[in-house]
Amino acid sequence: MRDFIADEEKSPKTVLYPRDPSLDPQLVWKGKDEQDAQGLAVPAVPIYIQEHIKPQAIIDLIRRNHDLSRDYQPNYQPTLFADFNGLPFEDRVDFYHHEQSWSNRMILGDSLMVMTSLAEKEGLKGKVQMIYFDPPYGIKFGSNWQVSTRKRDVKDGKAEDTTRQPEQVKAFRDTWQLGIHSYLAYLRDRLVTARELLTETGSIFIQIGDENVHLVRNILDEVFGSENFCQLIPFRKKLMPLGAKLLEGMCDYLLWYSKDIQNVKFKHMYQVSQPKYESRWTNAEIDGKRVKLSQYDFANLPLGAKVYRLVSQRAPSYSPNTVYDFEFLGKKYSPPKGGSWVSPKEKMLRLGYADRLESEGDNVSYVYYHDDFPLSKITNLWDDTAPAQEKEYVVQTNTGVVERCMLMTTDPGDLVLDPTCGS
Repeated sequence: MRDFIADEEKSPKTVLYPRDPSLDPQLVWKGKDEQDAQGLAVPAVPIYIQEHIKPQAIIDLIRRNHDLSRDYQPNYQPTLFADFNGLPFEDRVDFYHHEQSWSNRMILGDSLMVMTSLAEKEGLKGKVQMIYFDPPYGIKFGSNWQVSTRKRDVKDGKAEDTTRQPEQVKAFRDTWQLGIHSYLAYLRDRLVTARELLTETGSIFIQIGDENVHLVRNILDEVFGSENFCQLIPFRKKLMPLGAKLLEGMCDYLLWYSKDIQNVKFKHMYQVSQPKYESRWTNAEIDGKRVKLSQYDFANLPLGAKVYRLVSQRAPSYSPNTVYDFEFLGKKYSPPKGGSWVSPKEKMLRLGYADRLESEGDNVSYVYYHDDFPLSKITNLWDDTAPAQEKEYVVQTNTGVVERCMLMTTDPGDLVLDPTCGS
């Protein structure tokens, strides 16, 4: 490839990310003072296309050839290996451009250099909407390496489970020479470069285990600012306990930070909910008749029953505009002394005409059917993300976790980056 590289690219410029020691309280590790004194210098190298595959172009070619040939060649067999885009060789080695339909790109290289190159060479600084960062968890620093999806049981120290490349073994030992201290330095450098890629509305999610979640949050506070912390999300990683000596851990964590919390893009997510007896869904309408349910009745409801709960119409705080006497089914109801109703009288009358009120002693309550809004808002506790499928990689994450992050913080067409491809 050297013959195709322009002269100015043969000696790439070095991008300097200055350190700022005047930030929030910071974590200290071995070698950090020396790193802060020098600043973070990363070469910005060009990224070249080695292979360009567009599934839609392949599909279009197959359909086009089939349409042209089906009348003339009944036994025509299309090929998946034809040159579908007709690009000349010099264009195939061109480096990426956002304008060339950035989608489903996989880049081989060190994540630190790749992110710097994306920012400086590809013009993506400030253009990535979401980053999902699943780094190594920084716990054992073993040299075991899963080389095949057919074998997930790999052990540290076993010759057959080490990488076959001596250079990779040396690089691994150099990278993690100081253990957790090397890990924290590794992580901070990549978070600094990742922040440069985010839009002002952008978010970053860092997946981490319980061993180092407290340390990683400190580093994120340093890089992004504690004011840009959005949420800590525990998500379930196991279907069942596996037998721990102490209290079993069933979840990993997502640390969600924004580039600027005042401008962060966010959409609430909802999921279909089922009424629970313990949550005051203790009434039902069966064949047009409203009845109070026992727990046994609740578990054996007939088909077509409409579960509902009663919501008091007494206001939690006083409002002089909603103080009035209200007549319902021939009985007069008054707000409690010093209290008021939730709604004005006109709305209460409409609820009565619509048969959406029910008396509870000296009070009038709103009939809230579960079918009125059979959804519940998803909070930061994700206990439904245990992997249903068989894992192919030891560190494989349920894709539903990543999907939720994207649904919350991106729109169609936004750029999303995974700097580690899942560690």
